[in-house]
Amino acid sequence: MRFLFYDRVVEIQKGKSIRGVKSFSLSEEFLRGHFDKTAMVPGVIYIEAMAQLLGWLIIYSHDFKISAIMSLVEDVTVHPGLRPGFKADIYGEIISTSRTDSLGKARMYADNQLIASVNRIIFIHFHKVDIQELQRRFQYYSGLTELPPLENREIDGG
Repeated sequence: MRFLFYDRVVEIQKGKSIRGVKSFSLSEEFLRGHFDKTAMVPGVIYIEAMAQLLGWLIIYSHDFKISAIMSLVEDVTVHPGLRPGFKADIYGEIISTSRTDSLGKARMYADNQLIASVNRIIFIHFHKVDIQELQRRFQYYSGLTELPPLENREIDGG
């Protein structure tokens, strides 16, 4: 089973920002058997969705030569009680990045209303990676038909 908490990447700007989407439906695996009467999307899922997209932005921005592992999350706000059946727009941006780590922030909106934000996410970089495998995964997990060139530009998610 794959726990991917975004559906596709819509836009990416190397070294700057990423935008993706996620439709939260009642058929999500993480909802099965979790709630007795009323299904609610757990707040930690919002955080993970934002972190996954931001992690891919960092990897992409470093030309797939690193893997990024989330190591710190601070200043988090999550809207309580959202039920499945909505589409979320997810935005992430890099605040700073170096050879060893990256700092970013992210926001999530549903119907143009802010439902979650993380104002500080730190990722540690690991340098022993298989570049072609990371590129293949990025292409597959982003919903893209081909790998984008490593430059600032928008992506048509198809």
